[in-house]
Amino acid sequence: MGAQVSKQMDRRKAISTERKTLSDLKQSCGCDYPGCDYHPADRKNWMSGLNPDKIHVNKIVWPGTHDSATNKIGIPFISRPFARCQSLSIYHQLVRGTRVIDVRVQEDRKVCHGILVTYGIDVVINDVKKFLSETQSEIIILEIRSEFGHEDPPEFEKYLEEQLGEFLIHQDDHVFGKTIAELLPKRIICVWKPRKSPQPKAGGPLWSGGHLKDNWIDTDLPSTKFDSNLKHLSEQPPATSRNFFYRVENTVTPQADNPILCVKPVTARIHGFARLFIAKCFAQGCADRLQILSTDFIDEDFVDACAGLTYARIEGKA
Repeated sequence: MGAQVSKQMDRRKAISTERKTLSDLKQSCGCDYPGCDYHPADRKNWMSGLNPDKIHVNKIVWPGTHDSATNKIGIPFISRPFARCQSLSIYHQLVRGTRVIDVRVQEDRKVCHGILVTYGIDVVINDVKKFLSETQSEIIILEIRSEFGHEDPPEFEKYLEEQLGEFLIHQDDHVFGKTIAELLPKRIICVWKPRKSPQPKAGGPLWSGGHLKDNWIDTDLPSTKFDSNLKHLSEQPPATSRNFFYRVENTVTPQADNPILCVKPVTARIHGFARLFIAKCFAQGCADRLQILSTDFIDEDFVDACAGLTYARIEGKA
């Protein structure tokens, strides 16, 4: 018993130390970078506001959400706090400015997070369609994967094509160098990551998993995650010279050996340091690698941080 208490005290001390490390870094280095003072007038249409003729796909800094469709997962006040990573619906995330959606599904086409289940994928699809019907030039990356430990939903690729076909940007490496205007009226880059089914083929309406990469680590320590994100990002080619999207997740994950297991207070340890991360990318010479930046519980400032750097890039300031 004493050993367990001692271990918990050490874990809490480590977390406190790592939060202080990031806070001190923010205090000493600041969060200034090209475009940091930019705020879109209309987040729902922030890509349109930057001029679709000028925005190349490989120059966008895409604000994304992690485990996007978990706003109603599990049982309220019982299991939901342990798995909910977003409080907004997919539609309201898109309205807020999110442009990369991360969804996990199980065999029956229901969205899940581990063993917990929520609404069907139809809810996600309908939210996406509603948003697209209300906007003209916003491009979305929709990533859907079969959750770990689950089989692929039967005929799921066919289902996605039937539901989203008119909006789908076909898998083509030339897309990365094109402007939004050149892709319209197509609006969705849909990445389908099955576990056992064949990967989508080049030229088809869906994109294979290799076109969206990351280096996720399972930790609740904010400075450890921050440093790992910087390290792995610095090892990537510049965004303008690669034919895949690379994601950095500004999140930390509850751990079983820590008494705090609810997502929100744990991920809050790193949530407020997104602008610091971008500033550090510039300081370390890897800002040109930054492409998708994802978070839990997305807010307006996170969207503005990404849109601001996108603005600086297309204006030749970054």
